[in-house]
Formats: sequence, structure tokens, C-alpha cells
Amino acid sequence: MSYAVIYDGNCNLCANFVSILEKCDRGCLFGYIPMQDVQTLQQFKVTSEDCEMGMILINREDPTQRWQGSDAAEEIVRLLPVGSPLISAYRALAPLKKVGDAAYVQIRDHRYQLFGKRDRTYHTAYPIGCAVKTEE
Repeated sequence: MSYAVIYDGNCNLCANFVSILEKCDRGCLFGYIPMQDVQTLQQFKVTSEDCEMGMILINREDPTQRWQGSDAAEEIVRLLPVGSPLISAYRALAPLKKVGDAAYVQIRDHRYQLFGKRDRTYHTAYPIGCAVKTEE
């Protein structure tokens, strides 16, 4: 697992996205941390304020490489086997990217109203826990 995906484990949309991603990736590239796992987030120097800005993707081999919000979603898709050409085309169309970024913000800020809130935090089959690579 080269990347850590930090997601809202109480959001139905987020949990369903991660569930689909799990089935596609099977833990090869991505491990997952729900935003509710404060202890693990601290290992990555991610605060609850950071989480308020949306999904986060962290390169575990170089933790200074981070993407957030719509950029994180784009990078996740880009890393998938057939995702790179799709994301390159999407990013090349500036108006489309601008609309996508704005839509992400609206969905992020209203996700519970739009998609519902789970009774329990969704935990994946490919979690990242105490085995975090640290810089020496």
C-alpha cells in the first residue's frame, strides 16, 4: 500500500466510494483511514481541521506529497490502471475541472444531507494502522 486514503467513515457517499475502490484495488496501492481514527491521523500529522477540507491522499513513501479534496479524488483515479488518460483529459478541460472542483466543495459541505450519515464508522478490509512509515 503506497498511498493512504483518508475518508469520512460516517458519510454514506465516502464509505461507498472507498468500498468500490477496495474492490478495484484490493489493497495493492491504497490503504484507508477513516477521519474518525484520530490516533492514526496523528501519525500522519493530519488534524481534524485538515479533514474538514475533504478527502486526503498521502503518498506513504514521500508523506510530503499530499492531495486534498477534488485533487485527491482525481489523483486516486489517475493511479488506477485505466485512470491516467481519463484524468489527463479531464484536467485539460479547464471549465470542466473548475465545475468539478466547485461540485466537490458543495458535496463535501452537504454530504450528510445529500447522502446520509452512517450509524457506525465504516472500516475497510485494508486499513492503515500502526505500520506507518516515518521519516528518520
